[in-house]
Amino acid sequence: MKLFDVYPLHNIAIVRAEGSYVWDDQGTQYLDMYGGHAVISIGHTHPHYVETVVNQLKNIGFYSNSVIIKQQRELADKLGKLSGKEGYQLFLCNSGAEANENAMKLASFHNGRKKVVAFKGSFHGRTSLAVAVTDNPNIVAPVNRTDNVIFLPFNDVTALEQLFAQQGAEISSVIVEGIQGVGGIKVASPEFLQAIRRLCDQYGTVFIADSVQCGCGRSGKYYSHDWAGVNADIYTMAKGLGNGFPIGAISISPKIAPKYGMLGTTFGGNHLACAAAIAVADVIAADRLIDNAREVGEYLMSELRKLPGIKEVRGRGLMIGIELPDDSTEIRKRLLHDEKIFVGSSGKTVIRLLPALNITRDHADRFVTALKKLLTA
Repeated sequence: MKLFDVYPLHNIAIVRAEGSYVWDDQGTQYLDMYGGHAVISIGHTHPHYVETVVNQLKNIGFYSNSVIIKQQRELADKLGKLSGKEGYQLFLCNSGAEANENAMKLASFHNGRKKVVAFKGSFHGRTSLAVAVTDNPNIVAPVNRTDNVIFLPFNDVTALEQLFAQQGAEISSVIVEGIQGVGGIKVASPEFLQAIRRLCDQYGTVFIADSVQCGCGRSGKYYSHDWAGVNADIYTMAKGLGNGFPIGAISISPKIAPKYGMLGTTFGGNHLACAAAIAVADVIAADRLIDNAREVGEYLMSELRKLPGIKEVRGRGLMIGIELPDDSTEIRKRLLHDEKIFVGSSGKTVIRLLPALNITRDHADRFVTALKKLLTA
């Protein structure tokens, strides 16, 4: 059997990783400034993480949600404290797409409505409703298309107000990334997020903060939406939550009441997944990684803005987009093959940085030096 060929691949086989470095099967070391799409939050193979996961697996890796799983309650307590949302409720699942699916479904159960507002440039996942609210027709199959989704311009308060004035009583939820990742590292303005909160309150609509990529401390706050000083009704999480172990979650306002059968999952919140996420939460708290993400991120963006040949540097914390005047493909290839640095992209012109939250200024300096060399060559 052959693999279903849907991924363009670098001709590199990564076989070992530690901290912010990975090694291929030829022994070549690379600086990882991408973290596998923002997944690696506390560094590769962190000792506490490895020990916690291995010890859990020695006892029990999985049982269903038909029994008490104490690790779920421990994780909920830790995430509540880390995020400052201790009064919220936690539902555990397996991925970011599943988290967004459950968030929109829960919102619809809550207010009995169908319509969802999403935004141009958005990416919320590849499953049925998650991809329907994703602004990319190329990945939306005919079966996913629905008239229940309304796309508006990102950061456009006037357009949002006009829509609510016309259809507010029909809108179930508004789903928005605090920082658009795939859309080019576009930061939601505080005024925009505050307007969403105000209109959702006015019309009984559910505010869903997609924090799958921009959450878990990456922006310098636990949820990037917190920079606006408002609370969402539901936060969705995945990626950095488990540092590579598949886990997703939604954090739910106390005003949304649960009932049996409303949501469900086979694998979500299993012992092993919770152990991984607990270890991540432990390290983030103990090592002050949210503060580190903010401090090193500010330093890195400041240094990048000094370089020639860059159109714009944007983002928050360690979610950074470097927009070049032209196609960034060749620069990214040379960073990987010549400078041995992994980065990502958003579209053709934006280099996307999503490193582990515990990178140092030395890591940042190495990247800046390499990029300057290529831009001035």
